[in-house]
Amino acid sequence: MAAIKTYGFHVTAALAVLFFALLHISGSARIPLLDEIEEYLYDVRLRWNMPGTLDDRIVIVDIDERSIAAEGHFPWQRDKMATLVNNLFDIYGVRVLAFDMAFPEREESTALRLIEELRASEPALPFDQLEQRWQTDQLFAESVVARDVILGFAFKQFVPEREQAEAGLLPLPSLFAEQLDGINLPFYTAAGFVGNFDALQEASEFGAFFSYPRLDDVTRITPLLQAYQGDVFEALGMAAARLYLGNPPLQFAFASDTERNGLTLEQVVIGDIGIPTDEKLQVYIPFRGRQGSFAYVSATDVINQEATLERLQDKLVFVGTSAAGLLDLRATPVADAYVGVEIHANLASGILDQRFMRSPPYVAGIEAVFIAVNLVLLAALIPLLSPVAASVFILTVVFANVALNFYLWTAQQLILPLSSVLAAIFTLAFIQIIYDYFVESRRKQRLGRLFGQYIPAELVEEIDASGEELSLEGENRDMSVLFSDVRGFTTISESLEPSELTQLMNEFLTPITRIIHDNRGTIDKYMGDAVMAFWGAPLRDESHAQNALDAALAMVEAMQQVTQDFAAKNWPEIKVGIGISSGPMNVGNMGSEFRMAYTVMGDVVNLGSRLEGQTKNYGADIIISQETADQVSGICLRELDLIRVKGKNVPITIYEPLCRDADADEALREELQEYQQALAHYRKADFQQAQALFLRLAERHPQPLYALYLERIQAFLDSPPPPDWDGVFVATSK
Repeated sequence: MAAIKTYGFHVTAALAVLFFALLHISGSARIPLLDEIEEYLYDVRLRWNMPGTLDDRIVIVDIDERSIAAEGHFPWQRDKMATLVNNLFDIYGVRVLAFDMAFPEREESTALRLIEELRASEPALPFDQLEQRWQTDQLFAESVVARDVILGFAFKQFVPEREQAEAGLLPLPSLFAEQLDGINLPFYTAAGFVGNFDALQEASEFGAFFSYPRLDDVTRITPLLQAYQGDVFEALGMAAARLYLGNPPLQFAFASDTERNGLTLEQVVIGDIGIPTDEKLQVYIPFRGRQGSFAYVSATDVINQEATLERLQDKLVFVGTSAAGLLDLRATPVADAYVGVEIHANLASGILDQRFMRSPPYVAGIEAVFIAVNLVLLAALIPLLSPVAASVFILTVVFANVALNFYLWTAQQLILPLSSVLAAIFTLAFIQIIYDYFVESRRKQRLGRLFGQYIPAELVEEIDASGEELSLEGENRDMSVLFSDVRGFTTISESLEPSELTQLMNEFLTPITRIIHDNRGTIDKYMGDAVMAFWGAPLRDESHAQNALDAALAMVEAMQQVTQDFAAKNWPEIKVGIGISSGPMNVGNMGSEFRMAYTVMGDVVNLGSRLEGQTKNYGADIIISQETADQVSGICLRELDLIRVKGKNVPITIYEPLCRDADADEALREELQEYQQALAHYRKADFQQAQALFLRLAERHPQPLYALYLERIQAFLDSPPPPDWDGVFVATSK
């Protein structure tokens, strides 16, 4: 049920994130921050994927600082512009020339005014020839006649009060209003324009706008077409590329839109080249690289015929300016101050290469599907993973989305929004992590309440980290149980004052408890001087027998130090007997409605208690069962007896752990070998031989165990056991 509730939250969170994502995608509630991030990510992907090569088909004739220094301040006299045009076509043989500037007013030549003044005083002079020489506007106009020259003009998106809407003359439109044949397209519509003076524009067959609506602080997109009074005009870069290709017709390609019950613009078509646009006939500027992706020729070198022929011959030439004082700089994704004429050059280059990024209307659907798939994955898998695995999974999902997005960008030239997808992933992941944190905190508190009184805080942390679902309900497990008791405690307690007895108990039980905790044990209960502990619950422990025995050995060693400390206080010596039994037992919260305890029960538990009681009979500090002995390693064990404890019909072999194998010397090993021989004779009822061996052992190594066997042997010699005697000792006491 808890897992279902957890999944319910994760699914609900995923649906909530998806809902807000769909609001953003549909435009019902755009999130400005996501738009800003998307613009940044667009710029990053663009810079990563630009060709970064020089386009040798396009050249920029630059009115740069050197040209201004050589030819004078700009604008130059029109005869100089005429020389520039004539040289480009007559000397250098360019194919197409496009001006990224407009010439709206006629030039008032100082020379012409002087001629008019002289004509009045000296009418006989050849003023007509002089006047013709200084008709610079006419010279400029004549230079563009019958040549593939595109004159630039600027559209106004709004006209301030007291300002004329029109200045100069517009060129012929690319499409007249009647040519649209009733097609209703959402062109940007200009409010006015700044064109070229009449004679110049009338002399040229071509014109195109070099201005564009101020859509953002950074120039990423530009309209290919704009409308004015119903007629349609094209952008300078597109007009230049079209003329370079032989001036093919301009057409539109539509895709059927069943939802809108009509047609949706898909491409602007130039001959056999399709340019993908959005519904407003805008394109993402196909930047070729950083500034300098096109060859630059200084305008003064063209005027003075100092440029090399190879740099200009048969090229598409844009005339623009990089001089800082002329303010033709733009912020773009590739540079904060980008020469404006290169934007038109990039547009023309992209058309010639058919290199445009696409963002068709169906991208919104792909975006929504991507977000939904990612949210489903997160909602389904995060609850199943550990915090570390979940973090790795989230990063993997992010990387996969970025990689797929970049693949679609490079291989399909498809602009798929990335910020919304990543934001959805991180938002849901953050919600899940926060939720899991509080759930885990509550779980940790619950574990602390349930098990904190039985096990150390470190083990509670490990239980929490394991993610194992634990409860206090009863279950059967293979575990180990330990009982320890102080020998002669009644005599000890009678010799001490109550306050001293309390202090003694605290100083005795503290190291015992610490050792049990250090060896991953669970304290079951304190019973006066006795301690009961078990291994294998609440956290499963495959090494429960080994850990229990390690704790027992450490407890015996600790009692030696405790005894020394007690001697300094004139307190009696402390010796403990420890019994350990392993096997299946019931574990859980047991008791009544008035008092409950997390404990273990079963025959194996009772056996552990019986073994602790036998330690004083055998003179052993620790006694373990056969099943415990089978599960431990690295311990030197001595088989004590084959006994049938009270309450059990099946006999068991019991062992005394003496020390660790590494600490067992040769003398001990020889003693154990001789003891094993004596024990074998005893169980074969060869009491004479057994007695001789035990006597020799008792003389060399006096201890209660050998005395015990000598006592039994003497009893059997006095009163032999029945013929079916199996060597089992029946323990009548607990």
